[in-house]
Amino acid sequence: MYQSVQKSNPQKMLVVDDHESVLYATVNVLKQQYPEAKIVEAQTIKSALEQLENVNFDLIIVDLAMPQTIGGTAQTNNGIQLLKILMRQYPNLNIVIQTATPRALVRLKAAISNHEGGFTVADKSLPMSEMLTKVDWSLKGVQNTPREIRSGLELKPEWLEVLQLACKEGLQDLPIAKKMNIGERTVRHYWTKIYDVLGVYPDEGKNLRIQSEIRAREEGLID
Repeated sequence: MYQSVQKSNPQKMLVVDDHESVLYATVNVLKQQYPEAKIVEAQTIKSALEQLENVNFDLIIVDLAMPQTIGGTAQTNNGIQLLKILMRQYPNLNIVIQTATPRALVRLKAAISNHEGGFTVADKSLPMSEMLTKVDWSLKGVQNTPREIRSGLELKPEWLEVLQLACKEGLQDLPIAKKMNIGERTVRHYWTKIYDVLGVYPDEGKNLRIQSEIRAREEGLID
């Protein structure tokens, strides 16, 4: 599932932040890491939506507390509403949230659960290297959500079935898809949800499926 993103055209990224210093730092770090990428800036919700109408972005990095328009007050709820629009209108868009208040994302638990693109959260208090990791993960389709959204280790029945077919019967994605009468892409989408619920994320030298099986057995989800 997690393959390096390769595109014939330069990647297009939208960075949404109302703080000029943060915007400047984020864009510069991205330019160093992705020198071929086209990076666009927006400092309001209105500007971000206008940019999205004109460009097919591969990734959007969003500060959760944003003003609607220039001169407006930055509010977390504005960012929440923007994310609702993004996930409804652009279901495959890769999203990175930069915020110091990740708990607010619990309001979007259902929408995030159904989102098919990458979705990661970068803590603003941490170094930029953390943000770059979350950008890389999101571009690879990884979902990495706050603990509040993952609490309880609750797997939907279809996610659990994928896990059981893979771990107990040793099936790969295509046979799983056929057995469940769904598309192989849907199976891969379910895996992103399983990884996130189990707290399993890309780590060099470790196999995600093996780590997922270990965690699932530890939690009693499979025998």
